Amino acid sequence: MKKPLSKKAFRAPKVPPVVKKDPDQEAPLFPMRINKYLAHKNFSTRRGADELIEKKRVLINGQLASLGDKVAESDIVEVKGKGKPTKYVYLAYNKPVGVITHAQNKGERDIVRSLKFDDPSIHLFPIGRLDKNSHGLIILTNDGRITDRLLNPDHAHEKEYEVKSTLPLRNNFKEKMENGVNIEGYVTKKCKVTILNEKTFRVLLTEGKKHQIRRMLSALFNDVYDLKRTSILNIKLGNIKQGEYRHIKDDELKIFLTSLGL
Repeated sequence: MKKPLSKKAFRAPKVPPVVKKDPDQEAPLFPMRINKYLAHKNFSTRRGADELIEKKRVLINGQLASLGDKVAESDIVEVKGKGKPTKYVYLAYNKPVGVITHAQNKGERDIVRSLKFDDPSIHLFPIGRLDKNSHGLIILTNDGRITDRLLNPDHAHEKEYEVKSTLPLRNNFKEKMENGVNIEGYVTKKCKVTILNEKTFRVLLTEGKKHQIRRMLSALFNDVYDLKRTSILNIKLGNIKQGEYRHIKDDELKIFLTSLGL
């Protein structure tokens, strides 16, 4: 006959107390409301942040914030009387093949970590993307004002690429590319093409659809063997070695910012 279980066997395990997390201290998810952002950055409580906004003491990318505004991760937020953020930095970087410019997945090389910038206290981010299998010029900065001004296709800012194809270019390739290519129902804007040799050309685009050049060549029965971005507006790749960068400054920077309306 089995012995009855002791009272001890029926004791419920101790349950640890539930500790509520402070929502303002959790990892931020962007875009987020400006008052939550200021609370997360320890400027004030959310209610206190609303008061700062009402007193016109909060700026987002140089513009007065309004109650309910949302902040992207790349935005620059200033609070009057709390000091200004680190001065703006602009870098021209030669991205190697294999480095990513979007959110990092396991085993991938992130552009900011690969940069090895000399001042890690400055939060830099890339303006736009250059896919993993492409290389060349990309601009990194901590100035969130230029993101939409540079990337929005309505502004028609020029970017130049040098492309090598796997097959010889057809006789009508230049004409087809320049007049616009139908890529899955979307006809690309007109562009300028310079043929360098039977498999190499330069193309000047004013838009940047995802994998646009690769998709354009595919639609014209060819494929990209190598793709390098050589310029963005007046910023040239020049002789920057792969994986290295230079500061954009002086007249070059003035021309660049002026072309963006800043």
